Amino acid sequence: MDEAEFLAAQFEQHRAHLRAVSYRMLGSLSEADDAVQEAWVRLSRSDSSGIENLGGWLTTVVARVCLNMLRARRTRGEEPLDEFRLPDPVVERIDGGHPEHEALLADSVGLALLVVLEQLSPAERVAFVLHDMFAMPFEEIASMLERTPEATRQLASRARRRVRGAAPPTSADRARQLEVAEAFKAASREGDFERLVSVLHPDVVLRADTGAGQPLHERVGAETVASQAILFRSTAPESDTTETVLVNGAPGLVQIRGGRPFSVVSFTIADGLIVQMDIIADPERLERLGVGDSVRR
Repeated sequence: MDEAEFLAAQFEQHRAHLRAVSYRMLGSLSEADDAVQEAWVRLSRSDSSGIENLGGWLTTVVARVCLNMLRARRTRGEEPLDEFRLPDPVVERIDGGHPEHEALLADSVGLALLVVLEQLSPAERVAFVLHDMFAMPFEEIASMLERTPEATRQLASRARRRVRGAAPPTSADRARQLEVAEAFKAASREGDFERLVSVLHPDVVLRADTGAGQPLHERVGAETVASQAILFRSTAPESDTTETVLVNGAPGLVQIRGGRPFSVVSFTIADGLIVQMDIIADPERLERLGVGDSVRR
């Protein structure tokens, strides 16, 4: 093995970790892959003989790349991501077991949490993700953000408060979550309004992303969300099918239309009730994300 092959092999040992960092930073699978690829390009052009801790060096590089990408979203004058697009979901079969997905979601990063992260400033997001999720010291993050360690600590603290205040609590009981998801699925299919209401928190929040640059559609309240679910099901073709899947590690649903994924539903469940539903109903985006392949894998 020559030096280039050895360096590539070393990089591959860190790829899963770097992708996990990038996904939490950006909420986009394609952009996360771009950030990881940029880290490899920078490594391949560097004198690696002077790098004592390759994993730490790569994490710093990919974090800087993500920070620049987050800042570029703002400087281009784009709308905040959460206003028109939910973060990319990681979808797999209900039995899970996909090694790449397990590494990506090692900390159970649900779609609801990613939605909250999208609302942070780039600096807040970097400080929170790197310190709270990956235990990077504030001194290292401060250098990246060009701030003092104390100011960086304050950024992370502010982000932490916002996450705790906005991200709904979740249940760790996977079996119970699955029961609730199946109950919602059955009640929706049968048009059973009362049964739907019974599995929804009174203040449940539904967000639907239909793509095409449209703003998120938001509905609040059990009866309103139940009515929307019944209306959505009643207008769907009879040939549509709904599969129970894992969305970012938690039970969710994929609606199949014409053999292709039409929508993905992510549930946030606490105390046996659905407290948040995030729906991506953008077939073209789901196709690009390979949702159909993930479900069939």
